[in-house]
Amino acid sequence: MSGSSLGKLFVVSGFGESHGPAIGGMVDGCPPGLALCAADLQRDLDRRKPGQSRHTTQRRESDTVEILSGVFEGRTTGAPIGLLIRNEDQRSKDYSEIATRYRPGHADYCYDQKYGHRDYRGGGRSSARETAVRVAAGAIAKKYLAEHAGVRIRGHLSQLGPIRPRGFDWAAVESNPFFWPCRESVPELERFMDELRKSGDSIGAALTVVAEGMPTGLGEPIYDRLDADIAHAMMGINAVKGVEIGDGFACVEQRGSEHRDEMTPEGFLSNHAGGVLGGISSGQDLVVRIALKPTSSIRIPGRSIDRAGNPVEVVTKGRHDPCVGIRATPIAEAVLAIVLMDHLLRHRAQNATTQAPIPPIAARAPGA
Repeated sequence: MSGSSLGKLFVVSGFGESHGPAIGGMVDGCPPGLALCAADLQRDLDRRKPGQSRHTTQRRESDTVEILSGVFEGRTTGAPIGLLIRNEDQRSKDYSEIATRYRPGHADYCYDQKYGHRDYRGGGRSSARETAVRVAAGAIAKKYLAEHAGVRIRGHLSQLGPIRPRGFDWAAVESNPFFWPCRESVPELERFMDELRKSGDSIGAALTVVAEGMPTGLGEPIYDRLDADIAHAMMGINAVKGVEIGDGFACVEQRGSEHRDEMTPEGFLSNHAGGVLGGISSGQDLVVRIALKPTSSIRIPGRSIDRAGNPVEVVTKGRHDPCVGIRATPIAEAVLAIVLMDHLLRHRAQNATTQAPIPPIAARAPGA
């Protein structure tokens, strides 16, 4: 099974399955000298881990990360950083009934078609459990970006089913289990999720990630465009079915005179492009929005087939998130950080001596 690594200079590789003894990974290419300890990674892992509210899966995992290599006397050495997170609360018996049945909407059928053999326990490698590794690796990237490039990455849930925030406050995001930017509407989300959980169904969601303090010049034209690499990495998150940069699909209804981000000596007048022009960062805030499908792991019976091709009815048992988007904010933040870290190192390697004809203009002109 190939395709378990992301990046070119800052490379994150992962291993492990949902119900195996552990998940883990390696971060190769982190510059030396970065002050780093397990606590730096644990904060984001704690934000992502399951079982923190009644609105998510009740699987109980501490997600305690161990740094196995690449750090000595509290600083990175430049060597590969080995990470390990042990699985502590597997209930493989919950999946015994689907060992020979394909859950509709899951990767079961495709895995058997491709590999001829699959780990059916919790979805094996296709489980969102694996995203904890990316969160740990992304925490390293976030720390380096903040300290050495002044980049701050943060996200929030921007839509849960039909519900959108009625206001916006970054300070509210970390004060509720939804990463929701509007305190006043959190009770509405709770009622919606309680009713959804009782019905045995699930719902989709959208979330937004923003990178502030962006440098100009990250990304390459054509195939290694910054926005293309972001989209590629975001689509690697479980359940993601759509990625938008800036206005995204809303630009279909916009005119060129409206969408173009005009510039003045004092700065940009708008940011419809989401911080990327021609595949290269403009220095404006990088704005990424992803759409996550409703999970197919639900109690409502669904039609499918078994490994012999016979029609069957599937009811998914076990512990599942009725909305996978609720815990996805730290994952999307981490993935964006990994891509930006990789492009920062690539830009530095090729363009460290570049002399631009004018200094960068402000990300937003006063009053824009």
